[in-house]
This record gives sequence, structure tokens and C-alpha cells, in this order.
Amino acid sequence: MEEKRKSYTFEEIKQKLVNYCIYQDRCHQEVEQKMQDFLLIPEAKDEIMLYLINENYLNEERFARSYIRGKFYLKNWGRLKIKNHLKFKGISEKLINKCMDEIDETDYQKTIEKLYNAYFSEQKGLKNYQKTMKTVRYLISKGFEYECIMNTINENE
Repeated sequence: MEEKRKSYTFEEIKQKLVNYCIYQDRCHQEVEQKMQDFLLIPEAKDEIMLYLINENYLNEERFARSYIRGKFYLKNWGRLKIKNHLKFKGISEKLINKCMDEIDETDYQKTIEKLYNAYFSEQKGLKNYQKTMKTVRYLISKGFEYECIMNTINENE
């Protein structure tokens, strides 16, 4: 059975994309993907993208900053994981590095410490060095840098 798509006018599509951007900060790649839901000629896509950028509905720096804050402060991701996910979304390395100041260094250290202590204490029936190794692996999987993790461990011993 053929998929039936509802057809919209250019203005309706533009408004849907404005609403999509208002609801949450988006990157260009997400908006381009969303545009594929609609049958648009390339010129129309370009016009909508320009409109969204000019009217400040679409702003890559704002997106990167809010993404970094959200992933760090709400999901407790480390810098490496955040960076990789932003690169995957097509954000430039230069912009990512510029926006990384959204993460306060003191908060970063405290988060590593908090996650380390919580995960370490959950490990049962293991020797201390095994708990430490497992916890370090866990923190690396959350995107924290090995050096930062080791510094935190050494400061707390």
C-alpha cells in the first residue's frame, strides 16, 4: 500500500518548521531531516532555512550551548560524549569548542566525584581495585576524560 502524505502549502510547511524550532533548539541537520517529511523542491528548502536563520528560529550556537547544558547538567554526560554527539549532528569542532564553556569546571569535577562515589558503592562482592576499574570504565562510557577521572580518584584517596 502506498504511503499517503498530506499536502501542505509552502506557508503551512514554513509555520510547521517554525513551531518545530520554537519547541526546542534545533541544529540545521535536524531541520533538514524534518523537511524530508514534506515534498519540497530544493529552492523552497533553501528559502525556509534562510528564513529560520534570519528570524533566529534556527541558531547553531544556541543549539550547541543548550545541548551541552542539557546533556551535562541533566544526563551527566562528559565532554567527550557530548562532543561526539554534536559532531554527529553536524556541528563544527570550532563551534563545539567555543560552546564548551557552558560546563563549569568545578561542576564537572563534582559530577565526576558524585558519579564515581555512587557507582563505586553500588558494586557488591568485588575487591576495591575491581570496583575502581569497573567505575572508571563506567565513567569513560559516560564520556569523561580518563585524566579527569584519575585526578578525582587521587584527590579523594
